[in-house]
Amino acid sequence: MNWNDRYATPDYVYGTEPNAFVAAVADRIPPGPVLCLAEGEGRNAVHLARLGHRVTAVDASCNGLLKASALAMARGVTITTQVGDLADYDIVAGTWSGIVATFMHLPQPLRRRVHSEIVRGLRPGGVFILEAYTPAQIAFGTGGPKDPALCVRLEDLRDELAGLEFLIGRECERDVIEGTGHTGRGAVVQVLARRPDPAGCAE
Repeated sequence: MNWNDRYATPDYVYGTEPNAFVAAVADRIPPGPVLCLAEGEGRNAVHLARLGHRVTAVDASCNGLLKASALAMARGVTITTQVGDLADYDIVAGTWSGIVATFMHLPQPLRRRVHSEIVRGLRPGGVFILEAYTPAQIAFGTGGPKDPALCVRLEDLRDELAGLEFLIGRECERDVIEGTGHTGRGAVVQVLARRPDPAGCAE
């Protein structure tokens, strides 16, 4: 899919409100900088900025990030945007209090690499928040990839995120109502995982 074309419309394809799972667990992110990967039009980044985090939003689409900046301005906050392909993007080790990725569907080899960088990129006590479609989503047809190989199972994530403590890890069905892009019943996996802090507290 050409995401620049996808986001060329003035409408927000996935809406302007944060992902419901992100909103539900955002209070588990310790104070500090937050990285939003495959952030698209900025709905999660803007929400987290409104909670007081310094947020960097990364996406391959400049059109998406222009809309993210516009949404931030409309909501009275500032976010940093970076146009970048996750195949080339470097997640700096030990930097982030939180990393967020919703519906970031990548080919398995790239997904494994990005997930290992996420583990290293978190500060001690930092958390990773993920929601994605499982292969069961193909039968629903309410959004997401058409190729089940781009979907992900909880068992895959437990392997690829080795080194993190899973505070929430579940596969479930829920109504995903996010703009016109995700509309209807969906099969998702949700993860809230924390990098252990040997000192016993988050930075």
